[in-house]
Amino acid sequence: MECSRCHSPVPDVAHFCHRCGFDLVPESERGKRRFAVQPDEPVASFALISSIMPREAGRHPQTYRAAFTITLAAALLAALFGALPIAVLIAAFAIPVVYIVYLYDVNLWEDAPVTVVGLAFVLTGALAALFTVLWTSWIPLQVALRDPSGALVSGPQWGAFLIFALLVPLVGEAIRQVGPVLLASRPKFDDLMDGVTFGIVSGLAYAAADTLVRHWPLLTGGLVEPQPGQWATLILLEGFVKPLLMGTATGLAVAEFSGLGKGYDGFSPRYYSGLALAVGVNVLYATGVYLLGFVGNSALALSLQLIWGVILLALLILRLRSVLHVGLTEAALEAAATSGVHGDAGAVEQAFCAHCEMPVMAGASFCSACGASTRARPKVPVAAGVAASTAAPPGPPPSPSPAVATEVPAPPSPDGEATAEIAVEPKEEEK
Repeated sequence: MECSRCHSPVPDVAHFCHRCGFDLVPESERGKRRFAVQPDEPVASFALISSIMPREAGRHPQTYRAAFTITLAAALLAALFGALPIAVLIAAFAIPVVYIVYLYDVNLWEDAPVTVVGLAFVLTGALAALFTVLWTSWIPLQVALRDPSGALVSGPQWGAFLIFALLVPLVGEAIRQVGPVLLASRPKFDDLMDGVTFGIVSGLAYAAADTLVRHWPLLTGGLVEPQPGQWATLILLEGFVKPLLMGTATGLAVAEFSGLGKGYDGFSPRYYSGLALAVGVNVLYATGVYLLGFVGNSALALSLQLIWGVILLALLILRLRSVLHVGLTEAALEAAATSGVHGDAGAVEQAFCAHCEMPVMAGASFCSACGASTRARPKVPVAAGVAASTAAPPGPPPSPSPAVATEVPAPPSPDGEATAEIAVEPKEEEK
């Protein structure tokens, strides 16, 4: 049988083309367009884990769902009882810590954890903390006015609005791009999903530093009078919606920097388009938060801010899933068109799909059974790869003489290079 899109030969029992991922099921029997990372889900879905953790989607995503649920519940319980220092700490570090565990779990840093964590998390967090201290200490966000009765009221002013809604998002996005771009420009980190992940890490680090600096009085103020609705909404907004929004926006921009296939695209028009999208979303978010903050009732203001942030985050998730799906599909089509394969094709051992655990064809970009991308899986540790490629099986006992070594052929070995060296040495001595 032949794939009707890339014209690659495929087994008769295959449900998907192993080269381009095309659904071989007749069009009348197809369901919704399946997500290349997680075929059980449509592309147009709000599934969070498979969107921001694509390499873990096929193995055990329920672990990370449980981690997010537990941390969210702990932060909300602390806020409900007025323990704001605990709630703010959990809100600031919950998602970043879980995400760093994800990097370790899938070995995304490829045995370079110090470099990845240092550039994507520590550097961004330090720059974000410094920048947030500067603009929150020197720039007043509200101006005191007097109404006709003489009472003081607060209202927006143009200077503060331009700084909060334009300058801060613009400079903040520039800070979030530094570490991920430096990482994505390295050969081992130039993959599309690497760019997405490093961008998300950078956004989470920035949001954590921003939350700690801006809510330092709550962090050091001790217990406060319980106001369940208000504090819970604040924790949801600052600890979960804001970091995911910033991380997803930055991840989309860095994904365009990485591009498809081997090598990174760099500062291309696509990257600047992704960067403009990231800045635009952050400007919209900051504008809504600033203006809605002047609603008379503080609990209502926080609720409206949370709704606004969730709407923007949902749109970003949809965009991220589309970028991942199209990117993986186009990369596979390019490999199929050039009769090439992605980087894992040289493996001699049988590979299995991380999603359905079915055998994967040699050099496949997609699983023939479920359609999951073979690139959306954990990376093999560098040390393990080197050990597997250099280890030679026990060879035959040494020959009693050079003549015997040249006349008797060596037994077959999976590592031809190592066997060849043993057979050639006597010849060199004879010469």
